[in-house]
Amino acid sequence: MNQEQLVTLGKRVLTRLDPRLVAAAERALKSIPWVRARLAREYDGMLDKLEPTTKPYRDRFPAMRTLPTTGRERAEVLRELTLMAAEEAPRWQDGFVSGAVYQGDAAHVEFMNHVYALASQTNPLHADLFPSITKLEAEVVAMTATMLGADMSLPEREQVCGTLTSGGTESIILAMKTYRDRALAGRPRLRALEIVAPVTAHAAFDKAAHLLGMKLVRVPVGADGRVEVAAVRRALTSRTVVVVGSAPCFPYGVIDPIAELSELARRRGLGFHCDACLGGFVLPWAERLGYAVPPFDFRLPGVTSMSADTHKFGYAAKGSSVVLYRGHELRAHQYYTIADWPGGLYFSPTLAGSRSGALGAACWAALVTTGESGYLEATRQILATADVIKRGLAAIPELELIGAPLFVIAFRSRTRDVFRVLDAMGRRRWSLNGLHRPAAVHLCVTLRHTQPGVAERFLADLRAAVAEAAGSEAHSGDMAPVYGLAATLPLNGVIGDLLKRYIDVLYRV
Repeated sequence: MNQEQLVTLGKRVLTRLDPRLVAAAERALKSIPWVRARLAREYDGMLDKLEPTTKPYRDRFPAMRTLPTTGRERAEVLRELTLMAAEEAPRWQDGFVSGAVYQGDAAHVEFMNHVYALASQTNPLHADLFPSITKLEAEVVAMTATMLGADMSLPEREQVCGTLTSGGTESIILAMKTYRDRALAGRPRLRALEIVAPVTAHAAFDKAAHLLGMKLVRVPVGADGRVEVAAVRRALTSRTVVVVGSAPCFPYGVIDPIAELSELARRRGLGFHCDACLGGFVLPWAERLGYAVPPFDFRLPGVTSMSADTHKFGYAAKGSSVVLYRGHELRAHQYYTIADWPGGLYFSPTLAGSRSGALGAACWAALVTTGESGYLEATRQILATADVIKRGLAAIPELELIGAPLFVIAFRSRTRDVFRVLDAMGRRRWSLNGLHRPAAVHLCVTLRHTQPGVAERFLADLRAAVAEAAGSEAHSGDMAPVYGLAATLPLNGVIGDLLKRYIDVLYRV
């Protein structure tokens, strides 16, 4: 048996093994010199093809490997940055991008930039110097909580409260830290505390478990993409401190059964976190517009925390999210304080110490200038456009929609390599998201897609891409081989190595 046959056989065997045996087999395989050498060659070949797409400015602008002896002229720097921005803007401005830029109107962007400039030197760590920023951040939290079902008639310490964060990942990490620390406050000898979450829950929960020394217990989802409540119930143990559900999940845009999950958690005395990073600023308005939105927010007594990204459909500048808790006592476990440091009394509500107050100011400005009427109208346009795309996609026989989403539209194919479709769409300027298990692609519909003709252009290009994928070979720079390798080879460490080397490529000058 030659090396090629051995690798093929290994793939077939590994797909049938218990994940723990797969991990052991992976370690053994990677210890073999010729396996390591072959993997290195495979990585280098893939990355060599991908690198030109990540470094389009390499031979067009100076590469700064050391500080200039004397500072460059500001006009020259502005010229360079303006050229790069002008080259990159048309793709997202014209609606070729899934998610990423959620508003993008020129007047809105100019307004955000103006607000940011006014607060560019502020830092909420110094509340005595910049009380305006703590005022604005507190109001962002209150407005978001009210939108998500908080009862502000309760006594203050029982009200829903929270903090502003740098994004959804930080909101999720902080929420998981809060549940960990609350459990440890009562039982400090506890170890390996568990988070029970759907396999579709955001990767930030994996990151949180890794950083916090917790165990993430992943639960399967059904054919409709929603987590199975019975499977969650079976996954609960004496070490479980929090259950997670998504509203909606990132891959398929479907909403987990939040009412049933949160009630299960409440009856067990557990925390329940609803991750509404993606839907927090869409679902409340979709419900008011008459769409079938299942209950998902603080109106459910079992929901004890939520995350909602203001920098997505809240239309704030990138770098802001809100994490919310049911009651001040729970939120207190998020904070970090040091009372015996020689540098003085230190406290921080979030992971960061110093933060840009400009992001909080821009976030506040986005919320108060958009208002309820603005969010209702934006949501109406987004959902109407998503309906057009879903109907058009259903008319393409080679593709099938996953679940019943509102505005994040995932599709797969049983007759085409969907990653070839993804690459064919890329050659037509579309930047979509590739998904795994099952292999699929999704488009997150934003206001950029509501522009006249964008939905129709997407569907026409998708039909052409499906036809092209019927017999296409990989093009230089295509991602299909990388996605295909990750989808078929159950060696997470091998794929992780490849992704780390890809990040290395991004940091090359």
